[in-house]
Amino acid sequence: MAVLVWFRNDLRLHDHQPLWEAMQSGQRVIPCYCFDPRQFGQTAFGFAKTGAFRAQFLLESVADLRQSLQSLGSDLVVRMGRPEVEIPALVRELGIETVVWHEEVTAEEVAVESALEAKLATLGVKTEVYWGATLYHPDNLPFDLDRVPEVFTQFRKQVEQRSTVDEALPTPKALPPLPAITPGPIPALADLGLTAPKADPRGVLPFQGGEAAGLARLQDYVWTADCLKVYKETRNGMVGANYSSKFSPWLALGCLSPRQIYATVQRYERERIKNDSTYWLVFELLWRDYFRFIAAKHGDYLFYPSGLRGLQIAWKQDWERFEAWRTGMTGFPLVDANMRELAATGFMSNRGRQNVASFLTKNLGIDWRMGAEWFESQLIDYDVCSNYGNWNYTAGVGNDARGFRYFNIPKQSKDYDPDGTYVKHWLPELKALPAAKVHAPWKLQPVEQRRFGVQLGVDYPRPVVDLAQSAQANERIYDAAQLLPRR
Repeated sequence: MAVLVWFRNDLRLHDHQPLWEAMQSGQRVIPCYCFDPRQFGQTAFGFAKTGAFRAQFLLESVADLRQSLQSLGSDLVVRMGRPEVEIPALVRELGIETVVWHEEVTAEEVAVESALEAKLATLGVKTEVYWGATLYHPDNLPFDLDRVPEVFTQFRKQVEQRSTVDEALPTPKALPPLPAITPGPIPALADLGLTAPKADPRGVLPFQGGEAAGLARLQDYVWTADCLKVYKETRNGMVGANYSSKFSPWLALGCLSPRQIYATVQRYERERIKNDSTYWLVFELLWRDYFRFIAAKHGDYLFYPSGLRGLQIAWKQDWERFEAWRTGMTGFPLVDANMRELAATGFMSNRGRQNVASFLTKNLGIDWRMGAEWFESQLIDYDVCSNYGNWNYTAGVGNDARGFRYFNIPKQSKDYDPDGTYVKHWLPELKALPAAKVHAPWKLQPVEQRRFGVQLGVDYPRPVVDLAQSAQANERIYDAAQLLPRR
């Protein structure tokens, strides 16, 4: 008797219920991962669905999972192909009686699950599906998933007052060996149609995929560097390794469990200090939960151009301006620096994401889905629910939208990069500009351009829009949008 554990976005051994339950069953445990070719195709707007940085982090995470399983006496069966084809083939080959996995909530992932379940049913194979991506388990929420509050604050208050977090499950100490089977190679980036990205020394952190690296980052940020106690004060930074936790890439692929992070925070509060910062890290995990529960509640509406709110805005698909945004050539240093960081490293701060998303939708008036898909392609911490939930919100089509709100780029620049440190870090052509001028290079007189060695329109682009006028024009479009009836 054997049970196959299908790993997906849960590439860890700690706090892994499908693996834990499989071990308790007394059956032989066969861990498996499938590289689904559909995840390496193109998005609707023609971007690589999984870009090189994301793919590299994934390959490292799968390799780490295999190494961890081997250290416990097992191994990871790796297959290239659709799970609904590869897993039934393994079932037939090995006489597997049960297949277990962590469920997902969004359309593409659910379609794969459904197809697999249908195939396994015809083979008379049992399936067990578990929930494991969030801090709070749905069973512990004070409401059903179809009753999740639409506004985050209401969600947070009810959950904090009336819910509990389950304890993280322990890491197995040993696993039975695999039966006679070829585990299969982990593909290289070239096998996925991708070229290895070059590491940029300007990046905030040399992100390494895998559970071991995720746990090491947790240890380093919380205990060694002792940064948790000031998290709330520093989290809006943009330069350096420790302005924020940087846990998100490992959370996105499930290399770190949110319950493991929560347990670490609780221990830190007991042993060192409990303050607003320790609370705020858990608060951010709650945002992550909220986006996933909202996605489970609303389904495909998350991906509609009208969003969860059903607001039919006349979005533009202006590829010339989108390309200026994508490549960091808009003429607005804060936007450009963030977009170049993303292109060079696969990462961007939360503050940066809010600004570039606001600029794309509220100043350029460009279809938010184009931005969401570019993030999907590039971000090493891409999480479908958080990504599309945040883009819904910023574009003003989310369920918690509050009218035409946008980020004032010059003010944001002065508030969060007053000396121009971040901008100069990613825009070397502006390095000679003084702090008072670096965030508004379009105001430079010709004599100043010569003095500072930057010629507008040559060394650095002129602004693609007027900030105030573009915001006003897009607000008129927003206000004229029709609201579709809610279901």
